[in-house]
Amino acid sequence: MTSNSPAGSQFLSLHLLETLVAVLPVRDENGSPKSIVYGGAERHMITSQARRRAERVHARDRANAGVGALAGRSTGTRTREWALITGRELEEAHGWDRGEAIRTARAVIEATGLKFGELSKKTVANLTKVLLFAPSDAGKRIAAHIQEEAKELRSWTEEYLAAQAAAAKKSKKGGRKPADTGTDEGDEPVEDAAADSKLPPLPSGTRAAVLTALAPRDAIDIALYGRFLAEIADSPNVDGAVQSSHAFTVHEAEQVDDFYAAADDAKLNRKKNALDFLDAADDAGAGMTGYQSLITGTFYRHAVLDRVRLRNNLRAAGMSIEEAEEASVAAEEEFVNAFVDAFPEAKRNSTASTGSLPALVLAFEGERPYNYAAAFQTPIDERPPTKDENGGDGPAGPAAVRRLLEHHAFVSARRPDIVSGRVLTYDPQIAKLLTTLGDLGATPVTTAKELTA
Repeated sequence: MTSNSPAGSQFLSLHLLETLVAVLPVRDENGSPKSIVYGGAERHMITSQARRRAERVHARDRANAGVGALAGRSTGTRTREWALITGRELEEAHGWDRGEAIRTARAVIEATGLKFGELSKKTVANLTKVLLFAPSDAGKRIAAHIQEEAKELRSWTEEYLAAQAAAAKKSKKGGRKPADTGTDEGDEPVEDAAADSKLPPLPSGTRAAVLTALAPRDAIDIALYGRFLAEIADSPNVDGAVQSSHAFTVHEAEQVDDFYAAADDAKLNRKKNALDFLDAADDAGAGMTGYQSLITGTFYRHAVLDRVRLRNNLRAAGMSIEEAEEASVAAEEEFVNAFVDAFPEAKRNSTASTGSLPALVLAFEGERPYNYAAAFQTPIDERPPTKDENGGDGPAGPAAVRRLLEHHAFVSARRPDIVSGRVLTYDPQIAKLLTTLGDLGATPVTTAKELTA
């Protein structure tokens, strides 16, 4: 470990089992549930990207609301709308005309190195080509600098936009291909006018101010989950402290294509008050029909927190050793809370999926990450068990708990670095089961906060 190591082990491993019924938290490009083949059987899958975003937003919203261990701390926003956010701040806080504010913000951010959509395409003209994860107050900071240097930047913006327009006109007249051949949401290739040598450079002080505003700084969720920005070479990237795996069902996938019919209220009211059967017949039938795929199953998911990386990220953002230690302890507590409580919000109103609680959470420390997906390589057979060998494992939830904890106890006996195991359940049946399993390799706890050392 480095000098920035916390007291205790470097890695906190989290393992979770949850049972979901008739939900669709993530879909593929065809609107169908995502799946993988593992152990010779198809399994439903919930991607780590969907889970990570749910956890990040859950922690951010609690912090912004003054709730939880990160209450009041700085967090990040991932968006393509930084020019619009900056322009809105110039308009509302500094009295700029809206059009001029957005033009200036876009020009300043583009000249810093970020690529934007083609100016002729209104839907993407003021959106960056990539999502940028930056501190939530970045737009306010950029706007404050633009206001401070308003005289110089207004003049520079006029010169920049005129040169950009001239370069675009020359390129079109001469038949040159745009410098950037990338596309944005089906648009034509986007011209990278900022690459034209005739464009006036952004004043160095302004570029430094924009880079500082967009730098990770003390945004806790950027330190946790990381960010990658290739377009600006001198803008720092962050290797996240959290590693996440895709969740998958511990048994073979089962899905149902649910037919639905949506009622048309106006039509039904006419039918209800019809004066004769012919009027009623005209209003027969549903307002809309369709199908949606729903999945049911017990899922295993896993994540790891690298405590050393978290502290190093916060130190690199400018915190002292003491500040980084305090922030890291709070971030770990909130990360574990989000891992347990957060859930992707797709179809939440029609499936109540966000109300799910895990059947079991296992947490322990070690000198390296530990992934227990191998415990479920053989799919759980949900048929009832019998006295002979032809029976199954029984319900997936309890069977998965037994298998996970047996796997953990077996590994723990062979890996001396695994310490401080803790286990949490929100299912009274699982709580009874734990009392019958003997050595769990972990201590039962009753709150998510107790899962951290």
